Amino acid sequence: MPESSEQEGASRVRRGRGRRPAAEVRADALEAAGALLLEGGMGPFTIEAVADKAGVSKTTIYKWWPSKGALALDGYFHAVESALTFPDSGDIEADLTAQLRAFVHVVTRTPAGRVIAELIGQAQTDPDLAAALLKRYSGPRRELAVETMLRARSRGQLRADVDPEVLVDQLWGACYHRLLMPNLPLTEEFAVSLVANLMHGVRG
Repeated sequence: MPESSEQEGASRVRRGRGRRPAAEVRADALEAAGALLLEGGMGPFTIEAVADKAGVSKTTIYKWWPSKGALALDGYFHAVESALTFPDSGDIEADLTAQLRAFVHVVTRTPAGRVIAELIGQAQTDPDLAAALLKRYSGPRRELAVETMLRARSRGQLRADVDPEVLVDQLWGACYHRLLMPNLPLTEEFAVSLVANLMHGVRG
């Protein structure tokens, strides 16, 4: 149903360029960045497009993000964060399987896979994006996985000599390899097999 004139006016007030709480402005920019990325990837993605869609100024955006790559990364994570939550049911094999399957689903069944591949590629020549990738995406995601494995190890579900950092590389590294070097398909079945094979050798 079309918006009434009153509703349209309210929408313009909410998304106009007047003074709004910083948190609201930042959230609008992230929402716009994520939507634009998933719609068209990095090709048409610009600071100007995000500013226009979010109803904020470019100057405001540059206060938080030093480059379009850094903004794109935060927009990407904002768009996929809810789908990549890390479960902690107390069963490490079930939790790893669920998280890895969710990750594979996101990067193969949604536009997010193309976007993260483009971001990783661009990070090779964009120092700001490379730093943001480590600080805001891969670093925190890695910490979540390591913390989950450490808890599992304390419960006796993993051997005491197992290095969680290596397990992260074995599991997610294999998935990223197939995403970026698609000689073989990246599937949820592959994710399940990865966890099953690994757990066979590292159980406590």
